[in-house]
Amino acid sequence: MPKAADWNIGDELPVMKTEPLTRHALALYCGASGDHNPIHVDYDYAKEAGLDDVIAHGMLSMGYLGKMLTNWIPQKQIRSYQARFTAMTHIGETVCCSGRIANKWEEGGKWMAKIELFADTPQAQTIIGEAEVFLN
Repeated sequence: MPKAADWNIGDELPVMKTEPLTRHALALYCGASGDHNPIHVDYDYAKEAGLDDVIAHGMLSMGYLGKMLTNWIPQKQIRSYQARFTAMTHIGETVCCSGRIANKWEEGGKWMAKIELFADTPQAQTIIGEAEVFLN
């Protein structure tokens, strides 16, 4: 568990990289999330929509980013977590999740940090986000 004294503005969180995304992973996510939008599982539908193939759910990548964050700090220490989707994630791509401390301050006797979060594939940055966490 990170301690406030151990972390400074600009420090990077441990990176987490996924395995290449498969159709099977998207199908499993559809079932778990209840998001059965055909753009994520139906090749013909994706082609008709002008895509080369199906695309991953944005919330799946956001989930990976959240997992990277909770690998670093317990979930109970996360005050807020938000993200903005900036590009699509495609079948076969890996998602590389990273973050860095953008700010650190004391509030009510507790140390807080603002974490800038990023999810990238080999083709594009797909998510930009941030979280506020308690460091102690």
